[in-house]
Amino acid sequence: MGKAVAVLDGLAANGSLSLSGLVGATGLPRATAYRLANALASYGLVDKGADGSYRLGARLVELGRLASQRRRSLAHAATPALERLRDGTGESVQLFVAEGARRICVVSLESPHSLRTIVPIGASLPMDRGSAGRVLAGDPETLARGWTESVEERELGVASVSAPVFLDGAVVAAVSVS
Repeated sequence: MGKAVAVLDGLAANGSLSLSGLVGATGLPRATAYRLANALASYGLVDKGADGSYRLGARLVELGRLASQRRRSLAHAATPALERLRDGTGESVQLFVAEGARRICVVSLESPHSLRTIVPIGASLPMDRGSAGRVLAGDPETLARGWTESVEERELGVASVSAPVFLDGAVVAAVSVS
């Protein structure tokens, strides 16, 4: 799966590429790049031009729209509670969802104080640093307790407390106060 993503990332970074260009952009062997690009093309994720060049496929637009729509629904539902949490604590508040081995910020409400943590919406952060990462990674101790904290794991001078958001018994997001 990682090699297929390398093909998509290579096309995203470079636009239209020949097979040789794709090999150069990904570092994959020629046969592997060819096989993966054509397999992705069969699903509409990559388009192959008449000249043999490859570019991102139109199906990615639809998949991105659906993923964004689901995030917006979660963000919309959570925002009133997150506003109350920010207003009650006076601190910055974020809502993160897991995406592979990373966490994505889908809501970020800044503290009214001049000294505050700012995490932009759409920020992609590692799971292995910060309290929200532990929540989304499903750390058993964190889930049993219902919250976890971190101090200067992701950034010097920043501490956070995070808790899981459950839907039908599964963790779907992490609320973080930093």
